[in-house]
Amino acid sequence: MSRVCVIGGSGFLGSHVADKLSELGHDVAVVDKQKSIWLKSNQEMIFADLLDSNSIDNALKGAEVVYNFAGLADLNLALTMPVKTIELNVLGNMYILESCRKAGVKRYLYASTIYVYSREGGFYRCSKQAAEHYIEEYQNIYGLDYTILRYGSLYGPRAGEDNGLYRIVRDALKQGYISYEGDPDSVREYIHVEDAAYASAVALGTEFLNQNVTLTGQQSMRVNDLLNMLAEILGFEDPPEFRGENYAGHYVRTPYAYQPKLGRKYSPSTHVDLGQGLLQIIGDIQQEPW
Repeated sequence: MSRVCVIGGSGFLGSHVADKLSELGHDVAVVDKQKSIWLKSNQEMIFADLLDSNSIDNALKGAEVVYNFAGLADLNLALTMPVKTIELNVLGNMYILESCRKAGVKRYLYASTIYVYSREGGFYRCSKQAAEHYIEEYQNIYGLDYTILRYGSLYGPRAGEDNGLYRIVRDALKQGYISYEGDPDSVREYIHVEDAAYASAVALGTEFLNQNVTLTGQQSMRVNDLLNMLAEILGFEDPPEFRGENYAGHYVRTPYAYQPKLGRKYSPSTHVDLGQGLLQIIGDIQQEPW
């Protein structure tokens, strides 16, 4: 088993991946600015700042594998913060790549997005696209092997304000009705975070070496159908309310445009049912202090 550093491991997806790697027997260090509230007894906590190259250098000493879940992950926020998006998602990624090179890391796994070769996604898409190019060039020049993980619409426990489905469920519980900023005919492939974490750990396999892997749900679903399912679960009589049909930066039916380098899609053989996942989110939010 390997010494694995999970950068951004205190966050939503990163913490789940850290847990899955620990379950598989890896020696896991969570690297983040803030202490993980989900840190396991067999995990090490290392404090580092994404934009402090010295702290990243120190954090990655002795690492064989590095996962990077750090950076700005909210597409809406990125639309209003182009400079900060570049700093965190491009420059921050560069600092990590350099630290990986100096530390002799054998494998770098990077959290990207299905928006990366879309016409949508705004500055968030631009930043992930640039980061992917640098990762590929580091492999070409320095031999740093990688796997790029392009995630779809994630949901599940430990999500926060930057997660779309979390915001929808939280607001519905507070308001007593469901509202959505976007097109009712939008199509998404929601993937439960635990399924995504399992797939992210499986991606350490040699068959995914220097590959781009797409991680989305098992089936496509119209947002309107999802929200009607949520309304039925919550016992709401009023139909979902849709606001702002031209929601800037978000795709409607597909994130894909022409892409010069194809990615492989990996789907676990078993997965969390979407309805059960919604119940899990509702239960988690109901336990939060309002």
